[in-house]
Amino acid sequence: MTYTVPANSEYFYNKVTVPVNQDAIGSYFMVAGFTGGYSGIQVNSATKRRVLFSVWDADNGQKTTLVSKGAGVISNNFGGKGTGGQAYLAVCCSPRGSSPQNAWRYIATWKRPSTTTYQSGVHSFLENFADTRGYVGCRVQYANQWTRNTSGAWSEATTGRFTGDATASNAQRKDYASGLENGRFYLHNCGFFADFVALNQDFTRLATGVQPTVDVNTLPTQ
Repeated sequence: MTYTVPANSEYFYNKVTVPVNQDAIGSYFMVAGFTGGYSGIQVNSATKRRVLFSVWDADNGQKTTLVSKGAGVISNNFGGKGTGGQAYLAVCCSPRGSSPQNAWRYIATWKRPSTTTYQSGVHSFLENFADTRGYVGCRVQYANQWTRNTSGAWSEATTGRFTGDATASNAQRKDYASGLENGRFYLHNCGFFADFVALNQDFTRLATGVQPTVDVNTLPTQ
């Protein structure tokens, strides 16, 4: 789901909701993606999640380097489909009766060489990274997208474009869908369901007018 955002966008805010029983092992709910990096929630097991923030190495091969990271955050390099730097906060899920922490958590600051642009290619996606678990479906909702430009003005992003990867666009599998659900954009894939939604469509949600309650001047930058 690619969002239409103004030029000179410096910050992107997005709210993610995973419906009950839709967090299949092997799912990656990518919330805030941009040209050069991405951040979201990875389901590693029945009891373990990772909040990831990864940045690709520069196009010319220069390495992304870690500037700083938050408490409890693990950082390393990654490879596979490309190379870059990765930071994640591990979350253990267990029925201990504790309430979630209602606070912002700092993950990391990365420095990517040879990059001279503000945010572009702003998007979210839903991925199954466990190649033996494509028979289990997963679903995610994204709501209340906002961007903040270099002048400090917030604007709401209400349009998203639904696209797919090569597996979907080549019709190797057709168990994927998107659209609007409870005023939110949704993505759905895997599980071999029949009512797929055609790719390359634009969807527009109703504006909420609810600007993020965050003072970016208090967020760590290094």
